Amino acid sequence: MTATYSRQGTSWHRPLMVFVWAMAGLAVVSAVGVVVDGRVLTGVPIWLKPLKFAVSFVLYGVTLAWLLSLLRRRSRVAEWTATLIVALGVVEMAIIVGQVLRGTTSHYNVSSPLNAMLWMLMGVAIMMLAVAHLVLAVAVLRQPIADRAGRYAIGLGLGLALLGMLVAIPMVMAGDGSAAEGIAGAHSVGVVDGGPGLPLVGWSSTGGDLRIGHFVGLHAMQVLPIVAVLLGRFGGGRLDGRTRARLLVVAGGAYGGLTLLLTWQALRGQPLLRPDALTLGVAAALLVATVAAAGLLMARGRKPEVALAA
Repeated sequence: MTATYSRQGTSWHRPLMVFVWAMAGLAVVSAVGVVVDGRVLTGVPIWLKPLKFAVSFVLYGVTLAWLLSLLRRRSRVAEWTATLIVALGVVEMAIIVGQVLRGTTSHYNVSSPLNAMLWMLMGVAIMMLAVAHLVLAVAVLRQPIADRAGRYAIGLGLGLALLGMLVAIPMVMAGDGSAAEGIAGAHSVGVVDGGPGLPLVGWSSTGGDLRIGHFVGLHAMQVLPIVAVLLGRFGGGRLDGRTRARLLVVAGGAYGGLTLLLTWQALRGQPLLRPDALTLGVAAALLVATVAAAGLLMARGRKPEVALAA
């Protein structure tokens, strides 16, 4: 397991790494902007959106570059697709930062012909990025990965990240009429965007927020490989490879279930920290099923010498 994640078969994808460093620099600039620029847009500092997107792209780009470095054979399809993802990310971030400099919103903004054109261009870039992500995932998974748990972690992580992209689709649909004029779409449900929100992330504290499921799904790419590494390090001496792989499937299923649960909660207009009894019941059922499945697999999957010693 450790070898699987530490091996560097090829150098890391250069366009991705240049993009990562550029986004890291933009994150620093945006953080300074949050402090020194007093302008507020939709209820939060105007530079908060580019800050969050820049940090997200840093994590996404580093993860993709790392995945490409694990491939035993060079994949031109994967490399070209990764370069396309960089180009699409540049388009998206250029629009976000450009609109901040103009003092207006980027997402859902159709208040003028220029704003509508920029939002349409961003929407096309986002859709193309999702397709490119799927193509890259297929290209990566077509190549052999020795450790089964590692392969499941990478495959499920890429798949759930795509799910995270797709659960954002309701954001672009017209809401319940509470949106401001010139705005086509919203990330909040049941309340107007820009209302009270949780610290740092800004997720609505008075209504549903579709960004939560979107955020959780996207970061499966980082979470599940970390789970695989931990299973290999702390469970490698007690659990066989097949059991670790099955535990990864359970973890992936639970993570996907959580992503959908959070999206469902948001669509019903519930704040993250104020779920109703039905939401709590479904969450409890998901937790119990996950713990039971994991416990059963761990009990059955102990290596023979460990079972005898016990």
